[in-house]
Amino acid sequence: MLPRVVTVCDDGCGMTELSLSARGKEGEKQVVLLIDDQAIVAEAIRRMLADQPDLELVHCSDVARALPTAREVRPSVVLQDLVMPGADGFTLVRYFRADPQVGNVPIIVLSSKEEPRDKSRAFELGASDYLVKIPDRIELLARIRAHARSFTAQRERDEAFRALSELKAELEEKNVQLQLLTVTDGLTGLANRRHLDAVLDLEWRRCQRERAPLALLLMDIDYFKKYNDAYGHPAGDACLRQVADALKRSVRRPADVVARYGGEEFACVLPNTPEVGAVTVASALRMEVAALQLAHCASDVAPHVTLSLGVVSVVPNPGGSVAALIAAADGALYEAKRGGRNRHAVAAQLAEAQPSVTPGA
Repeated sequence: MLPRVVTVCDDGCGMTELSLSARGKEGEKQVVLLIDDQAIVAEAIRRMLADQPDLELVHCSDVARALPTAREVRPSVVLQDLVMPGADGFTLVRYFRADPQVGNVPIIVLSSKEEPRDKSRAFELGASDYLVKIPDRIELLARIRAHARSFTAQRERDEAFRALSELKAELEEKNVQLQLLTVTDGLTGLANRRHLDAVLDLEWRRCQRERAPLALLLMDIDYFKKYNDAYGHPAGDACLRQVADALKRSVRRPADVVARYGGEEFACVLPNTPEVGAVTVASALRMEVAALQLAHCASDVAPHVTLSLGVVSVVPNPGGSVAALIAAADGALYEAKRGGRNRHAVAAQLAEAQPSVTPGA
């Protein structure tokens, strides 16, 4: 519950304290802030509102305290005198309208005379209504309630819109997170096989249109089954994550995609990359993983974790296919393993209609 605030009243009018808890809901009081230096006016308006259970009057007789008081009590309507000692009522209206906290609160200007020029200026500066004081009780109550209802409805619409905007932003963020989950490998944080397949299909068709080279690397951690047997599966998962991080660090172009292909196998798609460039990347990836110096006591090729890679680069043509590209890279990976591991091998160019390399085991 919010704190109770004593109403600002310098003329001894005897108004009660104001509760600020949960106002604006159905059945709660609407706060009317009266800014007027004349005690007789304040008392007259207090009497008009005294038997109205839905209205709570707060009187401020010091114009210098008008804005701070409004920020404290958060009124639904402001009744403001137009002529006060040491202050211009028009200027106060302008100050209210410029204030970010209470700038939208309806202001009913109270004037001692019916002056069209004053009316016109008050409305130009943002006043919501204009009454000659002391106004008729029925008219005053009707106008207060009309403006209070309008203000409350607008405030509720604004709050609903803000809540809706926050919910929309939250849903958009959740959708982004969900989308990331559908394309990301949970263990390594790399792209998953599903996303890899989509990227390969997209880049194959694009490179085919542009007659540009498309390279694919398939990589395998050497003797990973022995690693798991020697160190345990939790250590194996940690190894996969570290290798994945090393691969991500080595591939810097935004269009290049590193993915977990399955198990201990990884893949890298390199659009617009000829064979020489693909070989350069393959060497960099192998050395980055070796530089981790992850101990592998069960390896037959090195005392640390190493990588074998298959490399292929082609200019896609209507007779070829993504499946043939993958098969060629897989065949090259098999050749790298057969050649001693901890190395890369390059697949021969695909033929016009069929891959020139038979998939490896």
